[in-house]
Amino acid sequence: MALKVDIVTAERLVYSEEGVERLIVPGVEGELGVLTLHAPLLTMIQPGVLRIVKGGDEVEMAITGGFIEVRQNRVTILADAAERAEEIDTVRAEEARRLAQRRLEERISEEDLARAGASLARALARLKVVERRRRRRGGVPPGPLGP
Repeated sequence: MALKVDIVTAERLVYSEEGVERLIVPGVEGELGVLTLHAPLLTMIQPGVLRIVKGGDEVEMAITGGFIEVRQNRVTILADAAERAEEIDTVRAEEARRLAQRRLEERISEEDLARAGASLARALARLKVVERRRRRRGGVPPGPLGP
């Protein structure tokens, strides 16, 4: 028995597969692992790296928040945004990270501070997915984002 996983954003169906063995999601209280026969669950997810294991392969995505529902070996993720490593524009993500960090250092309103923090979290998740993919493919040593 395996999981059926659907990852959906407002714009598109990002991922839809059956036969998934394991799913690791960045939950609001830490990483959440989902295996077959998982108890029913509905919770929020936060920006980070989502990992899908199927047939010995691992797919990683940057996800920027949303909700996960687990019910009867079916997992549905309604994501604010989700991108596979190959879809991420590294230069753009790095620039977004730098801009968000600059905004956090400035004296800005609480609202702008919250926006900058969310932007930074999204950019870091994207860059981490790209870095992990590079290391797996070419043995590139770990960078500043860690493993």
